[in-house]
Amino acid sequence: MITESTLSSFIASDGQNLAVQDWLPTHGEAVRGMVLIVHGLGEHAGRYDALANRLNAWGFAVRGYDQLGHGDSAGVRGGLSTDTRLLDDLADVVDDTRRRMAEDVPLILLGHSLGGLVAARMVSLQMRSVDALVLSSPALDAGMNVFQKLLVAVLPRLLPDLRVGNGLNPKFLSHDTEVVQAYKADRLVHDRISARLARFIADAGPATLALAPNWTVPTLLLYAGDDHLVSPAGSRRFAKAAPKQVVSSTCFENLYHEIFNEPDAAPVFATLRRWLDQRF
Repeated sequence: MITESTLSSFIASDGQNLAVQDWLPTHGEAVRGMVLIVHGLGEHAGRYDALANRLNAWGFAVRGYDQLGHGDSAGVRGGLSTDTRLLDDLADVVDDTRRRMAEDVPLILLGHSLGGLVAARMVSLQMRSVDALVLSSPALDAGMNVFQKLLVAVLPRLLPDLRVGNGLNPKFLSHDTEVVQAYKADRLVHDRISARLARFIADAGPATLALAPNWTVPTLLLYAGDDHLVSPAGSRRFAKAAPKQVVSSTCFENLYHEIFNEPDAAPVFATLRRWLDQRF
């Protein structure tokens, strides 16, 4: 059964409006948990409709929001008003989501790419408590070359709001050409990134990896082995450093970046469902 999402708005602590989508199971059974989706760079929560419907069918309520500067939310496309804005917004959305949930319903964060980095960084800083974390091709290593690292080190101090193309090649999102074409045609997708946002990505990845040995939140790490948009090396380092009893990881060697949108995504969904079933 296809679940239609409901759209609403949320005012974050800085007064900015964030667009929110909710997908609720319709079969009347008790909700097993709430999954809060944090999307990737340049996209928006609406691109996760198929994943949300799959989670609904498994008994989970789903919520997603457009990060600042993305989708239907406020902010300059690809911009970042403060260094911690994305983390603060996620903390605000977690608080709002908790207020709307029954106390005994677990909250699971699911972050993809940039969203995976934001979710993992918030968890590593213990800004808010969540019951579990799912990371999909997280941007723990942006794969920057020496020149890009030099630019990120200098530009944010001089021109923090300067925006340039984010360099993401849509053809490497998925082997499914329909997914790629839909991405290109999506009016809510953009290709901008500011110097401040680039520095956040460059700094937050290594900082999160450094805290991996002390990880305590049950985490499922799913990543693409043939990822051309973020480096799989970051996920490999995280999996190696984190406690094995806390973090489960699976690399899908032949998949592109958007592992849930690949033609052969069945093993990805099976791994996710098995992990969720074991815990919730």
